[in-house]
Amino acid sequence: MKSTVLGTGAWGTTLAQIIVDAGHDVLMWGRNSDVVAEINEKHSNEAFLSGITLDSRITATTDISAALAFSDLIILAIPAQTLRENLKNWKQYLSSEKALISTLKGIEAQTHTRMTEIIEQELGEGKHQIGLITGPNLADELIIRQPAGAVAASSDSDLVATMIDLFTNPYFRVYPSKDLVGCELAGATKSVIALAVGMAIGLGYGENTQSMIITRGLGEVARFGIGYGADPLTNLGLAGMGDLVASCGSPLSRNRTFGEVLGRTGSMAQASAEISKTVEGVASARAIRELAHRVGVEVPIIEVVSEVVSGSMTPTDAMHHLMSVSLRAELA
Repeated sequence: MKSTVLGTGAWGTTLAQIIVDAGHDVLMWGRNSDVVAEINEKHSNEAFLSGITLDSRITATTDISAALAFSDLIILAIPAQTLRENLKNWKQYLSSEKALISTLKGIEAQTHTRMTEIIEQELGEGKHQIGLITGPNLADELIIRQPAGAVAASSDSDLVATMIDLFTNPYFRVYPSKDLVGCELAGATKSVIALAVGMAIGLGYGENTQSMIITRGLGEVARFGIGYGADPLTNLGLAGMGDLVASCGSPLSRNRTFGEVLGRTGSMAQASAEISKTVEGVASARAIRELAHRVGVEVPIIEVVSEVVSGSMTPTDAMHHLMSVSLRAELA
């Protein structure tokens, strides 16, 4: 198969490597001409994946029309908060024959909208096949071909089968799911919980505190998803617990690392300066809190993270607040 990956960051580049290792053709698109030239000429992407030699079959372009004409399988690997603007610009090239596969883990901050909902809004509901790849997939581990798993979710069973074929290779195993909403909400919400774990680490707290936040956080992820019709079992799989554990437990996780700096310094400015790459949990925290409140779901951890990233609460006060929340708000 042929596929197009939109985005030449760490995750987009890793996805391209996964696809060629599965025996398929891929073309990447990116705005940065220097990065694109490096991928084509040096088979590397030092700005995002230092010390990695990429497969020579991976090529890239800055020409969006050429990228979208290359295939009918379009894989989105761009920052979540830029999706709507990009789709408006790309719409003229996106015929209804093209399937769009999101790998984005976030909620649009201004509209509180899921990524696949944005695709439907901008391109026309029902006009495109829409899928999602999600799970515990840290780019720095996958790019060196460490074994991992993911979930391919869509309401279209044929697209699920296509995604499994496209991404499955000897080190990357893909499982099917019909629960697109549940998988998407879990992927977005885990980033906020990872921020909370990072803050606890930055404050000097140990494994007991981290385990409490992860476990209670999984409860929040599950209740939130169920409020929007998700299958409860989704949260026990790779899209739920798997992604949460990886994001909360690994220093490779941007959300956790950002939270660590925030907990240590108490400064959003300092955390943003040290972690210069996209941190989806920061942008999505308030939107996820509001979505949870719409369906009457209590999410104490998400609420305090939202307050901290907006500057209304310090990490220290956030931890004190979590220990004083009524247990009735956390029943699961």
